[in-house]
Amino acid sequence: MLALDAFTENGFLKIDEAVRRETADAARQLLWTQIGLSPERPDTWTEPVVWAADLTGHGPFGELVRSPRLAAALDAVCGVGGWQRRGSLGNVPIRFPTPPKVDDRGWHVDLNTPASDGAWAVSGRPHTLLLLTIISDVGPDDAPTRIRVGSHRDVAAVLDDQPMDVAEWGPLVDSASAGRAVELATGHPGDMYVVHPFTVHAADEHRGSTPRFMAQAPVMLAAPLTPDTRSPLASAWQ
Repeated sequence: MLALDAFTENGFLKIDEAVRRETADAARQLLWTQIGLSPERPDTWTEPVVWAADLTGHGPFGELVRSPRLAAALDAVCGVGGWQRRGSLGNVPIRFPTPPKVDDRGWHVDLNTPASDGAWAVSGRPHTLLLLTIISDVGPDDAPTRIRVGSHRDVAAVLDDQPMDVAEWGPLVDSASAGRAVELATGHPGDMYVVHPFTVHAADEHRGSTPRFMAQAPVMLAAPLTPDTRSPLASAWQ
């Protein structure tokens, strides 16, 4: 199956080695420094999730976000001119092999629509899609993001153009896609996933031994997605 066909069918696209591994490794070292922890001191890993971020797009982070392979994939998925370049990589939740204190692993789609009060909500006319950037080796036990394959079609069928808050859309998209098979977003430093805004996904508990570094960021679309959009994104309604 061709990569673009896989996106249309499954609701996500993996980009192997969007950047060189060395670039992602360098970014990970900067994130260790940012959070004040060390890969050599597992005794200090007391929290299951620590949040870091790249807000500047400098150095290896800039190489990641400006990857030519990522740009080519977004051109294919959104159409040339159909997306807006990011200036930074965004938020980086780091998951440690520590028992979770709260359950933050519910099935969901990301906030994708600006609401009238200036906050963000979810609607069937999204303004964004999701980019996952792997910055450490992620195997099946390393808290990979879980993805419900093909769930973008289920969500397209239950959302309309009205923004909804989390109390409404969380249970709705979970129930609509509950029967879908699950694939794990595993990979190596420098791999990326382009995820349809309707694709239902969830975090997972860390059962391995090495902290998982993965950035998650919205990519703004040039125009809100509708059934009439001329790109593979509109395949959710087909």
